[in-house]
Amino acid sequence: MKVSGFTFIRNAVKFDFPIIEAITSILPVCDEFIVAVGNSDDKTLDLIKSINSEKIKIINTVWNDSLRKGGKVLADETNKAFHAISDDSDWCFYIQGDEVVHEKYLDTVLSEMKKWKDDDSVDGLLFKYKHFYGSYDYVGASYKWYRREIRVIKNNKNFYSYKDAQGFRKYNNKKLNVKLIDAYIYHYGWVKHPKDMLRKRLGTAIFWHPDKWIKENITDKENFDFYKNIDSLEVFKESHPAVMQKRINRKNWKFDYDISFNKSSLKEKVKKIADKLIGWRIGEYKNYKIIK
Repeated sequence: MKVSGFTFIRNAVKFDFPIIEAITSILPVCDEFIVAVGNSDDKTLDLIKSINSEKIKIINTVWNDSLRKGGKVLADETNKAFHAISDDSDWCFYIQGDEVVHEKYLDTVLSEMKKWKDDDSVDGLLFKYKHFYGSYDYVGASYKWYRREIRVIKNNKNFYSYKDAQGFRKYNNKKLNVKLIDAYIYHYGWVKHPKDMLRKRLGTAIFWHPDKWIKENITDKENFDFYKNIDSLEVFKESHPAVMQKRINRKNWKFDYDISFNKSSLKEKVKKIADKLIGWRIGEYKNYKIIK
């Protein structure tokens, strides 16, 4: 069985993406790793080259900055990396620049890959998610966070990255048939110092929104606070991936939140009741089909 990892990145140094942690977290289960390095304003290329592994294969890309609606350029870059994967690979393990897999899940991922490798009814593997928010000590607990997404797919070049690269589809816009596995993606996209979050937001909002929207919605550069409208968080009491420890140890801000202040709308409460009673999340977006 051959496994290829793949990702894309641009301006990782400028916006402090944990891309090294992302790549190295799944590198042990990969036979090769394709990194699409976009035209950057910093030393992102040097950063990726610093990874001491012969598995790393870099392709240099130029982002189409005109693909601004709905984050389409992110899917475009994902597809470039995907199509650079060797033809003889069986599985393709996708990771984004702010996602990390805990080492405790790698054996599970490998086992599931081996189990379903020759089953043509299975297109990919579906992961659960933990979305860290504010700091490394809290995770989002409301239903606004997506709880699952595809991160491992068969090496079928009829598959493609969908919308803003959150998931994948196949020809004729059909959803992939996937197996839900007992493994998590740790999403660290919302754990920076508020000022750093603002800088990142201003630099990346152009991939989703027109200039007018950015000007109207991200205006106060001094006092803009991404963490003021919290609805519901939970304290994270487990361990973080080993590759994240150095980054966590050098964090430069303090974030405290009293979870007794959590609030839920009536709609959110109804969803939680339905989920608890019948295991169904009302209105949940599912870019996949789970097969038993």
